Amino acid sequence: MRLFAALLLPEDVSRELAAEVDQLKTLPGSDALRWTGRPGWHFTLAFYGEVDDDVVPDLSLRLERAAHRSEPFRLTLRGGGQFGHGRALWVGADGDVPSMRLLADRAEAAGRKAGVPMGDHRRYKAHLTVARSRDAVDVRDCLASLDAFTGRAWTVGELALVRSDLPRSGVPGEQPRYEAVARWALGAGG
Repeated sequence: MRLFAALLLPEDVSRELAAEVDQLKTLPGSDALRWTGRPGWHFTLAFYGEVDDDVVPDLSLRLERAAHRSEPFRLTLRGGGQFGHGRALWVGADGDVPSMRLLADRAEAAGRKAGVPMGDHRRYKAHLTVARSRDAVDVRDCLASLDAFTGRAWTVGELALVRSDLPRSGVPGEQPRYEAVARWALGAGG
């Protein structure tokens, strides 16, 4: 199954982001983007790709340990950016980003120790993808709008292992489906 470790948004933060994304969709050039839906909004900490079923229990155990070694921390959605000249438009994070990076490093290490091929290590960049495009898109208006965006703060209290099923129907605009297959509370009490 196709898996990744992630931080999921609380409902009130997701609603607030939805209002911001609705505004972004009205800006010039936004119709050239494929907008991700609320079920797809998350901060990926470590992407594992296709994981054999027999590896999942060890990966889960290691992620549980990583969660218990990581204390809850505060985050806020703030600002945004792009990858690949508008091929991905994202919202950033503010707050205790160093704790988020540490949790991402632990989630990546959990994958490596469980035998998941992780590829080359890259410094974690906190981002939540809100839109994509196959082609380069001018997203300057969206970026200007996101510069002024600051969401409400919340306490991140859990780590999730998420399964993603990619679209297979060929229907334009079909979104991947996401399912949290496991969740672990952060901190020693989790």
